[in-house]
Amino acid sequence: MTGRDLINADYTVFVTDLKVRIRSARISAARAVNRDLILLYWDIGRAIVEKQEQLGWGRAVVERLAGDLQAAFPGTKGFAARSLWNMRRFYAAYTDPKFLPQAAAEIGSLDLRAEILR
Repeated sequence: MTGRDLINADYTVFVTDLKVRIRSARISAARAVNRDLILLYWDIGRAIVEKQEQLGWGRAVVERLAGDLQAAFPGTKGFAARSLWNMRRFYAAYTDPKFLPQAAAEIGSLDLRAEILR
């Protein structure tokens, strides 16, 4: 084997290792984004429910909120009234005391766990 062949073999291993690391980082980033979006949607649902209960806001607040959020984040999908209603339902479905400890443990972050359980 010549010096050039050794460099090529080392380079091939190097590139292969980098490809694996890049793919792994991309998957990790996608998981983090998904986790954060799920927490955001749950929290938006919680906030809607709390405001409706505390301040007596009716159904119309969801329609108005959708319009305001869409105006604040033009081109961003996910803030239509139907989506906000789904977030509200998501929160209602996943506030069961039997579910929360399991979800918090799976998230694995003490700060996020405290946020969810508050």
